[in-house]
Amino acid sequence: MRGLRYQLKSILRDKFCLMTFLLPIVVAVALNFAGSIDFSSLDELLSFGIMQEDLSEQTIIWLERYGTVTVYTTLDELEAAVNEPSTNVIGVGSDGDGIMTIVSGDELELFRQTADTLPSLYEQRDIVQQETIRILERPDVMAGFQDMFIAVTLIVAMFMGCTFNAMNIISEKEDGVAFVNGILPITQREYMIQKMIVGFLCGGLSAFVTACICFPLSAQNVVFMMLLIVFSAFAAAMIGLFIGKISSGLMVGVTYIKIVMLLFIAVPILSFLVEIHNPFLSALFYLVPSQAAFDGIMDLSAGSRTVPLTDILIMLMHCVILSSTYLLMSKYRRKNL
Repeated sequence: MRGLRYQLKSILRDKFCLMTFLLPIVVAVALNFAGSIDFSSLDELLSFGIMQEDLSEQTIIWLERYGTVTVYTTLDELEAAVNEPSTNVIGVGSDGDGIMTIVSGDELELFRQTADTLPSLYEQRDIVQQETIRILERPDVMAGFQDMFIAVTLIVAMFMGCTFNAMNIISEKEDGVAFVNGILPITQREYMIQKMIVGFLCGGLSAFVTACICFPLSAQNVVFMMLLIVFSAFAAAMIGLFIGKISSGLMVGVTYIKIVMLLFIAVPILSFLVEIHNPFLSALFYLVPSQAAFDGIMDLSAGSRTVPLTDILIMLMHCVILSSTYLLMSKYRRKNL
C-alpha cells in the first residue's frame, strides 16, 4: 500500500499525466456541447441586396423565396454591403427583362455559384413554378463523425495508464530507484500489479467519466462499455510497462509513447474512414488493441442491439497475451542477470 501511495503522489507532481487524465474529459464536454448546436441555421438563407425602385415587386417576392432581401438607397451602400468581407451579400440589379448579379469575388464557392445561376433561374421562373418542389431533409453534418470523435477521445482516456506507467518506470531508472526495486523480495507478478494498478485505475476512471458525459447508455450497454474500458485500460497499462522496460531514457520513452499513441488513434480512424472489406486486411487492424475497443464503442454509441462480444473477447486476448509476455520476459531477464 505504501508503494501505491507513493505512485499516487507522483501523479499529482507529473503535469503530463494530469493533462492526459483531464484532457479527454474536457474534450468530451466540448463534443457534447458541440453536438447540441444546430449548424443547419448557419447557411439556411441567402442574402440579396437591391437598389431602391430598381426591381419590380414580383421580382422582389421571387427573390424572397430564396433568401432575405435588403433594400439600399444608393449604389455606394449596395457596393459596400457586397464588398464587406464578413458577409456574403449578393447584389441583384435589373438587366432589361432579366436580372444581373453583383459579387465581390471573396465569397464562398457556394455563393459564387448561386450568383452565376440566379439570372438563368430567373429567366426560367415560369417553368420552375410548374414543377413540383420536394424539399429533402438535410442530414446533420456532425452525425457521422461525432461518434467517431467520442470513441477516439475514450481511447485517449484509456491510454492514460500507458503514459503514467512508462513515465513512472523511466523516472525510477533515472533516479536510481530501479536498482532498489531489483533487490526487493517481491515476485515479478507482484511487481507488475504494483506498477500497473495506478495507471490502470486512472485510465479506466478517465474513460468512465468521459463515457458518462458522452453516452446515454442502457443498463445492459453500461456493462459492455465497462468491460471494454477495463480491458482497454489494462492493455494500455501493460504496454506502458513494456515501454518503461525497454526505454533507456526520458526522450526515448516519450518517443515510444507518441508512436504507440499514434497507432492507437490512427488505426481505428483509418479503418473507419476507408471501410476495408478484405477479411485479411481487416484482421490485421485488430493486432492493435484500440481497434477492437473502437468498434465496440461505435456499436454501443449507435444503439446497436448486437452485443459486442467479439470485440470484448479480442480485448481480453490482448490483455492475456500482453501480461503473459511481460511475465515471461521479466523471468527470462532475471535468470540471465
